[in-house]
Amino acid sequence: MEHCSIGIFYRKEVVALNQASHSDKKPAGIAGFCWHALAGASIGVLNGLFGAGGGIVAVSFLRKLDGDVKTAHATAILITLFLSLASSYLYVTGGNVTLSDALPYLPGGVIGAVAGALLLRKISDFWLRKVFAVFILYSAIRLLLR
Repeated sequence: MEHCSIGIFYRKEVVALNQASHSDKKPAGIAGFCWHALAGASIGVLNGLFGAGGGIVAVSFLRKLDGDVKTAHATAILITLFLSLASSYLYVTGGNVTLSDALPYLPGGVIGAVAGALLLRKISDFWLRKVFAVFILYSAIRLLLR
C-alpha cells in the first residue's frame, strides 16, 4: 500500500527515496509524486520569502531526488524562474516594489546569469559542490552576524 501525506511517509516510500538517491532511478509512483510535491512547496515558500533561499533548497532537494549536481543546479534555476515571476507579480501588484527599482540591476544580472550558465558547463562537480558550500556558509555567517 503506497500512501503519503505532507512530511509523513511509510517505510516503503523512504526506502524508494534512499534507493533513488544512490542510483540513477528517481523515486516512482506515489512516493515520487509526494517527494516532488513536498520539494516544490518548500522551494516555493522559501523563494517567496527569501528569494535565493528557494534556489538553495531546490538544489539540495534536486540533488537528493535526481542525483546529478549540474542538473540539480540548472533545474533549480528553471524552477526559481517561474516561482520568481509569480512572487514578483504579487510584490509589484501589492505595491511592495516597482519595476524601476529592479531595472538598474538587470543588465549586470543578465550578464552574470549567462556567465554562470557557461561556467556551469565547464566547472567540475567537485568544485561546483565546494563553491556552492562556501557560498552557503558565507551567507549563513553574514546573516548570523547582522
